[in-house]
Amino acid sequence: MDGMTSKKNVFVIGATNRPEQLDAALVRPGRLDTLVYVPLPDQASRQGILKAQLRKTPVAGDVDLEFIASKTHGFSGADLGFVTQRAVKLAIKESITAEIERQKQREAGGEDVKMEDEEEEDVEDPVPELTRAHFEEAMKSARRSVSDVEIRRYEAFAQSLKNSGGSTFFRFPSANEAADESNTFGDAGNDDSLYD
Repeated sequence: MDGMTSKKNVFVIGATNRPEQLDAALVRPGRLDTLVYVPLPDQASRQGILKAQLRKTPVAGDVDLEFIASKTHGFSGADLGFVTQRAVKLAIKESITAEIERQKQREAGGEDVKMEDEEEEDVEDPVPELTRAHFEEAMKSARRSVSDVEIRRYEAFAQSLKNSGGSTFFRFPSANEAADESNTFGDAGNDDSLYD
């Protein structure tokens, strides 16, 4: 940015979903002059996002993330995050419900609940991983946050940036062209006649 004097490299990065509202003074050369359009993720990217979001979460072997990615065309990273978070919440709810049910059964059987709590570390989690059912239920309430109209508007804006990005015809002349142009310039403009 103009006026910043420091020996360290400073990068200022901003993001917006309303690029048409950016002030022209903000994006002029020397300020935030490099604009990058980041489209919605493609299928491979969506699959990578799902893997990254679930990297520390146990997922059943029959859950096909590639299939989920193929069915979420037009979803943003945040939209995919909703799906994974919803699936996790459903699994947690199922686990808590199973634990409450187990507690009720112990109390009905007359077992000592306090002793059972001490031995609970050995009890297996009733919902040890996310299953297909969790994702199927999560997808029922999932939706895209970016409409096709908005996508077309962003793509049109990106294209207008690409088209207004300076002269695409600029090139240095070859040695022959440079000699010809310097002679033409000298013939066309006699400096002495400017001051007569």
